[in-house]
Amino acid sequence: MTEQVPPGVARQRLDKWLFFARMVKSRSLAQAFIHSNNVRVNGVLVSQPSFQLKAGDRINLSLDRRDLVLQVKAAGERRGPYEEARLLYDDLTPPAEEAKKLTAFEQALRQPGAGRPTKRERRLTDRLLPDPGDEGH
Repeated sequence: MTEQVPPGVARQRLDKWLFFARMVKSRSLAQAFIHSNNVRVNGVLVSQPSFQLKAGDRINLSLDRRDLVLQVKAAGERRGPYEEARLLYDDLTPPAEEAKKLTAFEQALRQPGAGRPTKRERRLTDRLLPDPGDEGH
């Protein structure tokens, strides 16, 4: 059963919109992205690329390195430059928490037992092992 669309409300396939909004590099990648359960529309998991988006829908995308929250402003007509694609949505993503900047000295310090052993730690470890030249004597 198809949903009745009121006149004047532009709808667009989810995969096309993701492609036009430059969230993915191709329609086929958009379809694979949607099939892998990385897209929610208005809080509902969407796994069909043919899902019809309309202005005002809220999209949650789980990308590799970050999660995006977008509000659809318009349907796209073509995949244009970034400036044109940016007009299709409002980015509602909360700002990322800034990682504490470490000084060079703080970066050089390490917790005991973390990372590679120092030369001193290696010598202390070697003392615990039997001497390889001792061969049972």
